[in-house]
Amino acid sequence: MHEMSLCEGILQIIEDQAKVQKFNRVLNVWVEIGDLAGVEIESLLFSFDAVTRNSIAEGAKLNIIKLPSNAWCMMCSKTISIKQRYDECPDCGSYQLQVTSGDEMKIKELEVG
Repeated sequence: MHEMSLCEGILQIIEDQAKVQKFNRVLNVWVEIGDLAGVEIESLLFSFDAVTRNSIAEGAKLNIIKLPSNAWCMMCSKTISIKQRYDECPDCGSYQLQVTSGDEMKIKELEVG
């Protein structure tokens, strides 16, 4: 389950920022996750609760912001929305698509106390 290691990374970033910005409690964490990031949301939420026990983020709520996925079609030079990798271009039918967004995961915001 790679969601556990993702949560460990989130916690590490939170702890690093706590030292820099001098806060001692996290109430909410907003994470942006693209449709193509390959993250199982339910597993991430479960893992976050487990990983943050006895930490600065214990009891914090993990809020997920889902991001749509886009790709650039090499054949017709259009940006299109896609639901999964290897979709075809709805305009020209080409499978030569380059993903331009939707495969990322990043911490968007922290609410601290």
